Amino acid sequence: MNIFRSCVTPDKRFVYGIHKPGYRVNNLRQATQICSLGHTPEGELVTNEGNFPESAIEINDADWVFEIPNAFPFKGATFIKKGWADARADNLEQICIEPVKTVSMSALLRDQHCPPDILKKFPEPVLLALATCATDPDDLSNLAEQSCVIEKDAAGQPVGIGYEKTSHGGFRPIIHNVALFEAVANNPALPDAYKIAMVLRPGVQGNSPIVAEWPQDETSHVYEYLRSNSYISGGHYAANMAEDAIRYSIATLTRKDVRALRHLYYQRSYVRLAEELEIPLPAEGRMLDAAELEKLRQKIVAHQPPAMLSATLWGWNFGFDYAPTKYRLHASHQQIHQQYAMLPKEIEAYSGSLTKSCGTIPSYGCGDLIADAIEQYKKCHDRDLFTDYRVALATNQRMDGRQDLDASLVVWQDNQAMLFVPKAQTSQWELQLMTLPDANGSVAGNIVEADETVRESLDQGIFMAQKALARLGAKMVTSIEYPKRIGDDGRQAQPLLYSFLPRLPESPGGFSEAQFRFINGHYPEDFAAACRRQLKKEHLE
Repeated sequence: MNIFRSCVTPDKRFVYGIHKPGYRVNNLRQATQICSLGHTPEGELVTNEGNFPESAIEINDADWVFEIPNAFPFKGATFIKKGWADARADNLEQICIEPVKTVSMSALLRDQHCPPDILKKFPEPVLLALATCATDPDDLSNLAEQSCVIEKDAAGQPVGIGYEKTSHGGFRPIIHNVALFEAVANNPALPDAYKIAMVLRPGVQGNSPIVAEWPQDETSHVYEYLRSNSYISGGHYAANMAEDAIRYSIATLTRKDVRALRHLYYQRSYVRLAEELEIPLPAEGRMLDAAELEKLRQKIVAHQPPAMLSATLWGWNFGFDYAPTKYRLHASHQQIHQQYAMLPKEIEAYSGSLTKSCGTIPSYGCGDLIADAIEQYKKCHDRDLFTDYRVALATNQRMDGRQDLDASLVVWQDNQAMLFVPKAQTSQWELQLMTLPDANGSVAGNIVEADETVRESLDQGIFMAQKALARLGAKMVTSIEYPKRIGDDGRQAQPLLYSFLPRLPESPGGFSEAQFRFINGHYPEDFAAACRRQLKKEHLE
């Protein structure tokens, strides 16, 4: 029997389960150890008596729990506790992360008449905590100078860092404490001159070549770095905001920035495909403009599919944090950057040998998991998954049955793309962006199939997603792309899908998430309403 585990159904509506607990627990405990836990200010004794029932326990009033299969079986299921979600439905302000509080060690030391250099005597975990949490530029400047050698000009402003010669004749920066260096360099409150000297100026993080650029204009500037020694065959690329366009927060990010970052992604992907297909490039030694880029894309589409390169890979890790225990919590650096590459169709296979190939295996791309889901749904129901999914999204009903609250899951939409809250969020604040069918029913499944209008909508949707999440307080967001294989005409129904996955302070992930069981405390409809409210405040409806 074919089973497709999904909240999407052939009758074009969402279906989910509701656990309504009622059960009896046999008491197998042998000993009773009642003791004092402490006292109230009035002297009343508090004990642990409630932990030691005398007999079996009857559970009749536990909260109901919604179990929502993800639209895509490979992403598991989401569990929503009704009591938590009901509370947030009546108070959307609860869907937020508290803003950062002002932290100044320098002010505290001045108040206590302590010399500023006493910071040098603090234990490393305290320094790391201060480096990530301080909002006082004086604190961070002091910590920066503890972490490495800072060179200054006559006015005392940072202009570079110190270097030493290696045994191989090269140069390496003199960094006294790597963890402290990274923590302080990624703090948005660090003065810009220090950011530039420590991590933003080209070359300061290594010799990765700059192979493309969105040239500096009145508002934006982006470099494209090649990471040649990459875990991805063929290398990967990083589009980084430049040192004269510092973007350490989504609040400072502009539409132009997103357009610039994404333009370099489209350009590199199209150029690599054109080179494989031996299509002449419109120009070399400069950035292709929008019209040139679109003409190049059209020529790629008109050719036979490339033999080697068959899928794009794109991702964006926004936000950085470092625990005092030296656990890195997210990303490589705070300055906004996106990364991308291309994947081969297949790779040489080996078994117990480094030299003797035993055939080929298909390369992995996460978009293939969406393609598999489409195929499985077709086999099980003889219907198209995304046709039914779009109708279910358009006709969504609230899970709590309330008619007085908004039922829409859509956060933003135009004719080419839709930003929405998935019925089963795999991060508590997950958003997704999906391309929509055109007037002929065709839908772009990857950036090669996406014309200029669709690309503009995708860029706008990405911008809107990040702005909504940031206004709710998200500091760290992982964004990924699920593309269709290039030239896979047999799967025209697969749209291009993006997922935005914030990390929340109280949700580090554990064994539940490792089993693809995602636990949530709000209804998806209310999260969509909270996002729309934030975009309205940003005047981005």
